[in-house]
Order: sequence, then C-alpha cells, then structure tokens
Amino acid sequence: MSGRRVPILMYHSVATAPNAATRALSVAPAAFAEQMALLADLRYTPLTTAELAAAWREDRPLPDRPVLVTFDDGYEGVHRHALPVLAGHGFPSTLFVSTGWLRGAHDTGGGPDTMLGWDQVRDLAAAGTEIGGHSHTHPQLDILDDEALRFELAHCTEVIGDELGARPVSFAYPYGYSSRRVRRAVRETGYRQSLAVGNALARRRQGPYALQRVTVRRSTGTEEFERLVQGRAIARNFARDRVLTKGYAVVRRARQACRKAIRTRV
Repeated sequence: MSGRRVPILMYHSVATAPNAATRALSVAPAAFAEQMALLADLRYTPLTTAELAAAWREDRPLPDRPVLVTFDDGYEGVHRHALPVLAGHGFPSTLFVSTGWLRGAHDTGGGPDTMLGWDQVRDLAAAGTEIGGHSHTHPQLDILDDEALRFELAHCTEVIGDELGARPVSFAYPYGYSSRRVRRAVRETGYRQSLAVGNALARRRQGPYALQRVTVRRSTGTEEFERLVQGRAIARNFARDRVLTKGYAVVRRARQACRKAIRTRV
C-alpha cells in the first residue's frame, strides 16, 4: 500500500473563452469532457481528497485504478461545464475555493475571472463534489506572518462552514507553496489533509499534508493526458516548471528575509 501511486489531477478554469489571466491553466469544455471519458474508458475510479487520505490513514484498500479530479480557486465554469460531465459519469471531485474570490457577501474583488457564487458551490456539493479550502484571498502563504497566515486559513474555514453547514477537511496550498510552518498551521486549523502541486503522482509516504498533483493545462492533449494519468514521462513534461518553481522559491524566501530584517531594524 505505501508504494501505491495515485494521480491527482489539478484543474483550474473550464471555459470556452477564458481571459488572459487564466487562459494557460484553463481547459476547454470539450477537452475536459474527452479527458473524463478517457478516465471512464480506462476504468479509473475517481475519489475525493478526503476519501484518498482516509484510506491511506486507516490502511484501507483503494480501487484498482484510483484517480482524483480536483479544481482550484472556484471558477464559474466548474459549475457550468465540468459538473454536467462529472455527473454524467457519476464521478466525484474536489473543489478548493478561495472564499474571498467567490461572488457574494465575502467577495474581496480579487477573482481573476468569472467566479462561482455560493448557490453554485452548494449545487456542486450536493452533486458529490467535496468542497475544500484554498485560503481567503489566495496569497503565497509561506511568506505571510503568523497573524496573516492564521487569518487566511481560519477565515476561509469559517466562511465555508457558514455557507455550507460543514467545515472543510481538505486544503490546497495557493500556488502550491508551503513550508513546515504553513503545514503545521493548516493542521492546527483542523484540516486533515492538504495538496501541493509538485507535478508528480501522490504517494502515501508524502504524508497527508504534502500530497502532490499533476497540472492539466489548456495545452494538454489527449495523449499527454493519458501519459500523465498513468505516470509516464511526468518528469520530462514538467522539468522546466520544476526549475522555475525552485528558482522562484529562492526569490520569495529572500524577499521574506529582507522584510523581516527591515521590521527588526524599525
């Protein structure tokens, strides 16, 4: 069981005409439908994030071909385009929402494209979508001070609980960035598991607070999608992403150190 690898697919927007800010990580509705049909043809069994983590935590068996379909941020196309496809196959999924980006009483105005409203989120939950947390305003959590970090996690959790009547148990790190401090704060907020990016298949040994996902983009063709799900050629497909991520992590940590030094001097 400990060596079992599970593809966790990371989607963002599903849209016909996404804007410039979301286009690269947006998937066309026809492509999404084709990808879900391929999962069905290959006899994959989608699980929610909570189901996968609970099975690993409790040492319960997984289906022969488990897969997770996850969405970040909370774009309106998840309801308009993805939900009918998922419902048609009987597939569950997990949606990680940035509560301050969703339309409604908690909207901070930061959403980069057309976002879901809470009635649509409730529709998704009723149809078998697990609703998880993704912070309130989608910051880079690992460069926040402790007070701001606690607010982002706690307020997101409270808003989801108030709107849906149940507190979320799964979390996804905005931008995929975390640190030991962030992971500890996520756990202390009450989340049982959380997802990073990493562009690798998930394994139990990664631990419940650092499960890795693979990114599905607008440019992901059918053959590449099949390779990603099967764990073939992932390292080659995302080699450039990993180099850029590591480089940017160094820059972000350096900026954080500078800010701390400035505050200390003041």
